[in-house]
Amino acid sequence: MHFTPLDLQTWPRGQMFWYFSQMAPTGYSLSVTADVTQTREALKKAGKKFFPAYLWLVTKHLNEQTEFKVAVQDGQVGYYDTLTPLYAAFHDDDKTFSLMWTEYGDDFGAFHARYLENQRRFGENHGVLAQPQTPPPANAYTVSCIPWVEFTHFAVHSYENKPYYFPSVEADRFFERGGRTLMPLSLTCHHATTDGWHMQTFLDALQRDFDHPEGWL
Repeated sequence: MHFTPLDLQTWPRGQMFWYFSQMAPTGYSLSVTADVTQTREALKKAGKKFFPAYLWLVTKHLNEQTEFKVAVQDGQVGYYDTLTPLYAAFHDDDKTFSLMWTEYGDDFGAFHARYLENQRRFGENHGVLAQPQTPPPANAYTVSCIPWVEFTHFAVHSYENKPYYFPSVEADRFFERGGRTLMPLSLTCHHATTDGWHMQTFLDALQRDFDHPEGWL
């Protein structure tokens, strides 16, 4: 995990960052429907789980754009080389959840194995953090799902005057339409770092991988 400082005077987005973080702090969200038919079928054949694939694919494509990885470290605006997915582990016994994270890597198979190992070691731990021996890494962003309901929109806006600029991503339960398996997907972002163009670039790349799992599975 490496942090690279940004110079707001030379960064092309420097003025926009200042305006939307200091003058008019603004967040926004967008909900879409992703087609996950091909990926679900390929994962079933490979004997792998969908949720870690979802975590990995979302993280992979967020990592492709610097703007999604912007943060403030010791008062310095900059960006991390990668993001780490921070997600919820649900507990059936008391209907609570705990936060977990799995380090991202370019190889999906290795990530899938680390995810399963985390579940084995920490999945039954209750409390806010399932991995209590260490806090989440500084490059952790929120990505999760609500598998019980089918939403048309979901948004979280709670900056609490903190310099937090990572996106939040939430998925919904699958539904079938016209022989396809669809999944609602919502992204909440800070306007200081991203615009609609960044959203569209991310969503297009994510859908391509959902349609062609043979390229990464």
